[in-house]
Amino acid sequence: MKKTRKLSIKKISIAFVIFVVLVCLGSFLTYKFNLRSVSNKSVSVDFTVEAGSTYQTLARSLKEKSLIRSEFFYKLYIKLNSPSNLQAGEYKLNQNMSVSDIINILEKGSNYNPDTIKLTFKEGINFRDVVKIITSSFDISASDVYSKISDNNYLDSLIKDYWFVTDDIKNKKIYYSLEGYLFPDTYEFDSKATLDTIFKTMLDNTDKKLSKYKSSIESNKYSIHEIITMASIIEKESSGSTSDILKDTDYSVAQAVSGVFYNRLNSGWSLGSDVTTYYGLKIELSDRDLNSDDLALVNDYNTRSSTMAGKLPVSPICMPSIEAIYASINPMKHSYYYFVADKNGKTYFNKNATGHANTISKLKREGLWYEY
Repeated sequence: MKKTRKLSIKKISIAFVIFVVLVCLGSFLTYKFNLRSVSNKSVSVDFTVEAGSTYQTLARSLKEKSLIRSEFFYKLYIKLNSPSNLQAGEYKLNQNMSVSDIINILEKGSNYNPDTIKLTFKEGINFRDVVKIITSSFDISASDVYSKISDNNYLDSLIKDYWFVTDDIKNKKIYYSLEGYLFPDTYEFDSKATLDTIFKTMLDNTDKKLSKYKSSIESNKYSIHEIITMASIIEKESSGSTSDILKDTDYSVAQAVSGVFYNRLNSGWSLGSDVTTYYGLKIELSDRDLNSDDLALVNDYNTRSSTMAGKLPVSPICMPSIEAIYASINPMKHSYYYFVADKNGKTYFNKNATGHANTISKLKREGLWYEY
């Protein structure tokens, strides 16, 4: 009987320990969950910290603004971590911030300026998109922008000030002289910023990004204008994220795509890029499909035209990322002349038109063909 009792006590003790562990683990996970951001999406929220406020007294306001999940767990975090002095002021917070992110910002103090305008220019957008973004936020008209980039005196000043801006931008066949030269990024401007200031800020950023590759660019057989032009096409065409030919290499899909375009260019072929045709027509990919007349269009952008054999477009067709620019400078060396991406982001490369056609047929049969 005593042995049985001891066994029972031992079982109860083990069960109790397991229970305590589970309770502690559950409490810890609940605590961590409630310190996470309220949302994965970026939702900007203006938040004011009045003089005399404490971290504890902000709990209700933070909860009402949907910046924290729980007042209780927020206060518990403050109790456990004892953050430094709270700084009063106007803050720009976000619902994708965790409690620790918010506290870190409130500790450092506000750098929010209500007179500041933040603009984001995404990789791959073209100059027409740039104009829409600028004119929607500033008292600047589209005609002001287009007049500025058509002003030879202004263009000459840029050629003088920036090593990567050359006389190529003054070619009369170019739609928009600064296409591809304004670096895609997020910028903050004073609400009264002039167009000169906006362009200078963006060009200074381009200078900063390109300077890392200056020696490679200057020793390249292609000009900087041609390198940026190639990069802009790579930006629009390298949508895939993986490829079999990249196994056991350090190359990116963008570099493999770059290799295809340089192979075609050096062999006297046309690049055969639909995105250049769309740009030449001044329409977006989402507007409509291309027809036979579009593909045969003769202009200095449409690389589907036989007249563009062995040629690049007369200018960039979008704002390329630094990754696309790097790929333009450092293409993967291979013997492929065709590529296509499936709807899952895998890119397939072929050496001839027959293989390329077979790949497309296979993707369609397997339901992997990307439908626009």
